[in-house]
Amino acid sequence: MADRLAVAAEPGEQGLVVDVRSQRLYLFESGELVGHFPVSTAERGVGNREGSLQTPLGLHRVDEKIGAEAPRGMIFRGRQPTGELAEILEGPDERAARDDVTTRILWLQGLEPGVNQGGDVDSKQRYIYIHGTPEEGRIGRPASHGCVRMTNADVITLFDRVQEGALVDIIE
Repeated sequence: MADRLAVAAEPGEQGLVVDVRSQRLYLFESGELVGHFPVSTAERGVGNREGSLQTPLGLHRVDEKIGAEAPRGMIFRGRQPTGELAEILEGPDERAARDDVTTRILWLQGLEPGVNQGGDVDSKQRYIYIHGTPEEGRIGRPASHGCVRMTNADVITLFDRVQEGALVDIIE
């Protein structure tokens, strides 16, 4: 699973694998699996094109971490905290009125030209994040608009542990 994260096998290096099929995120440190979390990738499947509302495949890195001191459930718009806390929905069919980004943001930058970097496939320009969601009951199955959603508690845990620059491989 972590073949393309070979660099993360170096002492102190981190890497994440987001497995779309299993709807899981795996955290590796120094080549060892140290954690895993349920996630929710795109309801429309995988794809890298702008406007597709799909989750982009390929090698990325955590380019920016946003929201370090925000309370659980804080809603972000344009990567800025709004001061509003989301109602956390725990039912599997409950949907929020908006597709809010909550609690923490790990903004991803694609590292593969023509796949997830540059032109109309650029993950950073598509605003692809790992982030919290008010729709926690939908975690574990495809439900996002392209990003990788996590429960708010899990995204805090991941955010606090992962460094900017950590590699992220999104695979099928």
